[in-house]
Amino acid sequence: MKDCLLTNMMLLSFILGSVAAFADIFGGLVLVRSNWEKRYLRYFVAMGAGFMLAVAFLEMLPESMHFSAKWAPVLVLGGYCIVHLLEHTIVPHFHFGEETHHDEFISAHTSYSVLAGLAVHALFDGIAIASGFVLSGRLGWLIFIAIFLHKVPEGFTVASIMMASGRGRTAAIFAAAILATATLLGVVVINVLPAWVEAGLPLSAGVAIYVAATDLVPEVNREPGIRMALIFFAGVLLFLLLQSLLPAM
Repeated sequence: MKDCLLTNMMLLSFILGSVAAFADIFGGLVLVRSNWEKRYLRYFVAMGAGFMLAVAFLEMLPESMHFSAKWAPVLVLGGYCIVHLLEHTIVPHFHFGEETHHDEFISAHTSYSVLAGLAVHALFDGIAIASGFVLSGRLGWLIFIAIFLHKVPEGFTVASIMMASGRGRTAAIFAAAILATATLLGVVVINVLPAWVEAGLPLSAGVAIYVAATDLVPEVNREPGIRMALIFFAGVLLFLLLQSLLPAM
């Protein structure tokens, strides 16, 4: 009976993980199927930066501290440093410059770095969904709802970043599909190795902080005036709104 229940929970986590993954692709489709002017893409990037930073600080960090108040901050810093190391050692060895259009808002280098960071974040979205169902069905559903709410903006954000860097619509959808695949991979990983979430979640928090604060915020700060700052804060407020509505669902 216990094995049957566990199997059912694993199947349910995979189904709901697939739904969350599709939301990434849907977010990308919402963007590419509309004729967005390039200046509006800047606003989407700014809002995505605020939303992502809020998720990292207000959801991922507190959950990581529940595992270990001693080691969670170390792992968060480790996740941040790993991405910094990759961007300034390994990534420059790839020749993205040939594909960069100098009049674009975001460089190709930055767009691929952000995609990699968001993919890691999406991986741990899947880990979180599966982890919840390992502990209880109720917790699994609550985590799924929380993650599902930010999946469409996540797909929308990564697609807008790719297009703002001069990539085409196909590349934008492909980027959203990468996030979807990473989400499903996270579900599979945690069902096979559930203990990994204790280290993976704080590492992912560090990655998310780096992507939002180091890659995206400097890009949006190049815009003069207060409009971009206000849109960044709107991204934070959007997250807070969704977070406050969740318990009532």
